[in-house]
Amino acid sequence: MPHPTLPLPHAMTTSASSSDDSLVLYGQRFDSRLLLGTSRYPSPAVLEAAVQRARPAMVTASLRRQGSNAAETGASFWELLRKLNVPVLPNTAGCMTVQEAVTTAQMAREVFETPWIKLELIGDDYTLQPDTLNLVEAASILIKDGFQVLPYTTEDLVLCQRLVDVGCQAVMPWAAPIGTGRGPVNPYAMQTLRERLKVPLIVDAGLGRPSHACQVMEWGYDAVLLNTAVALSEDPVAMAGAFADAVNAGHAAHRAGAMAEQSAAQPSTPVLGTPFWHHG
Repeated sequence: MPHPTLPLPHAMTTSASSSDDSLVLYGQRFDSRLLLGTSRYPSPAVLEAAVQRARPAMVTASLRRQGSNAAETGASFWELLRKLNVPVLPNTAGCMTVQEAVTTAQMAREVFETPWIKLELIGDDYTLQPDTLNLVEAASILIKDGFQVLPYTTEDLVLCQRLVDVGCQAVMPWAAPIGTGRGPVNPYAMQTLRERLKVPLIVDAGLGRPSHACQVMEWGYDAVLLNTAVALSEDPVAMAGAFADAVNAGHAAHRAGAMAEQSAAQPSTPVLGTPFWHHG
């Protein structure tokens, strides 16, 4: 069976005259700073409506979970991906060894016809924490094989630096374990990571509320990737819109520059023109 023709990540890039404020990943420009997962939605129709409302830069899809051909999953999923007309970012979800992740990525490149890959190498099947000991090796192999790798990682600064050292032009640290919705559990580490690394950083996993997305964008993160927070909300379509708005607001606030915090109250109204009181 021929592979489906799906939109590539460059399909939604902006023109050369676009604002310099665009999200840039591996030299490609995107109009949105929100990425959406495609699993756990109540129905394909709800997923489609959520994507239309959020207008994400990319949608993620798992080869292992969706299967490598339409016969395994039904042609409807592939048809939906085509209908969305949004660049697809394949991932290696569920992989727990370097070889497994590399093989899955290579298969995904053939199926989805794209060199882009969200690299997931899981070290703990309870928290779904990345395998911090072997992630750099897997990323290095894929980079050398021509992939444009977006690695899912923890907020560990040294690990993220090593990923950049082997050629990753963007890194995807978690805010909290996948699916918890707790928001940033280690703000200090995440802010330190943003201050030290000069590549695009996409918060991947752990965000549960639009305010969480706004917060990390205010810190200077470049984008967020969401799935559970939207798919399992009471109204996924409305929530997709709320997150899209929050991402934009947080990014605009970061560019505007927030006032410095003060240790004491400061009057917001000047006292010019205050009348003098005469005491008898």
